[in-house]
Amino acid sequence: MTNAPGFNTIEQFSTPEGGVLLVDKPSSWTSFDVVNKIRRTLRVRKVGHAGTLDPMATGLLILCSGRSTKSIDRYQALVKMYEGTMRLGAVTASYDAETPAENEQPLGDIAAHDIRDAAQRFTGDIEQLPPMYSAVKVKGQRLYKLARKGEEVERAPRRVHIARFDIEDVTLPDVRFTVVCSKGTYVRTLAHDLGQTLGCGAYLSSLRRTAIGTIHVADAWSIDELVTAARKRDSEQVQQENSHARPSES
Repeated sequence: MTNAPGFNTIEQFSTPEGGVLLVDKPSSWTSFDVVNKIRRTLRVRKVGHAGTLDPMATGLLILCSGRSTKSIDRYQALVKMYEGTMRLGAVTASYDAETPAENEQPLGDIAAHDIRDAAQRFTGDIEQLPPMYSAVKVKGQRLYKLARKGEEVERAPRRVHIARFDIEDVTLPDVRFTVVCSKGTYVRTLAHDLGQTLGCGAYLSSLRRTAIGTIHVADAWSIDELVTAARKRDSEQVQQENSHARPSES
């Protein structure tokens, strides 16, 4: 897939046929921020992304343009790989570091093997409750809008598949992990639920999407690289137009 002609090039992405562009989303940007930036930078009207990343998260975002936006569902259905860190001993309303920590408590005698054993309970097909700070709609309203008003409503659990939930390093209160999961998985809910199982609370403190299917973030453009490439392309086009517009000799 990644070796297809024109894949991940700004030239193909800017054509009416459209293309696929891999972007390494920076922290604090929404996925829609990236889409808007690419639209303006490459002057492409129809752009969509295949799978939202929370503002705090970084990593692989697959963008499709033009008629290639028909491929978005196919990319969204692929398994995702994430690397992240969770902090034990507290919870947050958003399940990540975007909201203040609360209900802080001591970790007691929790050991690395306890954390690894608990993580394995969350592999396979599991039920997840979408966090209140999410874009899920309940009775036509986005949950995050209700959460900002201090409201909490009943949500229906969703079935997701966790192929791997590996604890890579434990340096309490921080725990570094890798997750391979299906479409629709909330990794911050995974961190929150693990904390509840351990009895000490937990929230997601960092997250990076490293792969979608066989596509890896190492092959993605940074925003700065895309801006530089677009400027170079535009400069070359102007030079070419000027060379063709030279007046003829009389």
